[in-house]
Amino acid sequence: MEPVSLDNLSILYQSSDFIVVNKHWDVRIDSKMWYEKLTLQSQLRYRFPELADPDTYYGFRFCHQLDFSTSGALCVALNKAAAGSAYKCFKERLVTKAYLALVRGHVQELKTTIRYAIGKNTTEGLTHMMCIEGTEGCENPKPCQSEMIVLEYGLYSGDPVTKVILQPLTGRTHQLRVHCSAIGHAIVGDFTYSLKQDGGPYRMMLHAYYLRIPTGKELIEVTAPDPFVPSLDSNWVPQRVTRQLDEVIEELKESSVRAVEEERQDGLLEKPGPGLPCQTRRLETEEQRAVCEQWLAEWALE
Repeated sequence: MEPVSLDNLSILYQSSDFIVVNKHWDVRIDSKMWYEKLTLQSQLRYRFPELADPDTYYGFRFCHQLDFSTSGALCVALNKAAAGSAYKCFKERLVTKAYLALVRGHVQELKTTIRYAIGKNTTEGLTHMMCIEGTEGCENPKPCQSEMIVLEYGLYSGDPVTKVILQPLTGRTHQLRVHCSAIGHAIVGDFTYSLKQDGGPYRMMLHAYYLRIPTGKELIEVTAPDPFVPSLDSNWVPQRVTRQLDEVIEELKESSVRAVEEERQDGLLEKPGPGLPCQTRRLETEEQRAVCEQWLAEWALE
């Protein structure tokens, strides 16, 4: 990607209800700090001033989050109804997300499920971090699950690394970064979760590659171009391919579609009507219901 600037926002998808952007690395989604002039929100306002909603603080409704250091596909809703339909898909786990990453070392297992619970780190000096259950100072850890699939083995600046697909099956803060670090394969360039050891690369090598949101009104399905190729970064030298990226993404997509259809057949999900988001019959905990109500109060129509 080109160096980030106010006027070079990359658009992957656009409709009357949604925009999906290819977020640059090392850019915040939004900020209340007066001195942070360059954010994704300011890029959107510059590019689409007529679409900014005065009823929102930032002008645009972000359907999900990406870390400051992470690049890739990020969905923005352009009105309350669209935001509500997207949120319900996230809430009902109908959304498929897949990330590309370069991780330190050669991962031995070609497919790995990572299940460490993640909580807030309360240790002095580390309160900006998350941590896995059992770590000193780990507060309120919650169950988490991520899938890792090996794509390629190679070298980055002469050091062994593995190119992988990561799929978060839950949505905790810094989940993929924490999980990769926990299994001994920290993401290349992740200064925070390498305990300030990995500061050499020009960016953290984590990229939101694939996003699929099956809202009732429209299917959002995008890929954000792979930045981890030798033609874009000569420090990355692939040596052996184990899986083709397109094949893995197609498998993830088919698995997601199949799971949704099975749930509908089992009566867990109601079939959505025209223009209506999916609705669930699953029992919710009080905490889940409170989070849902808080989100809908801010983003969705009554």
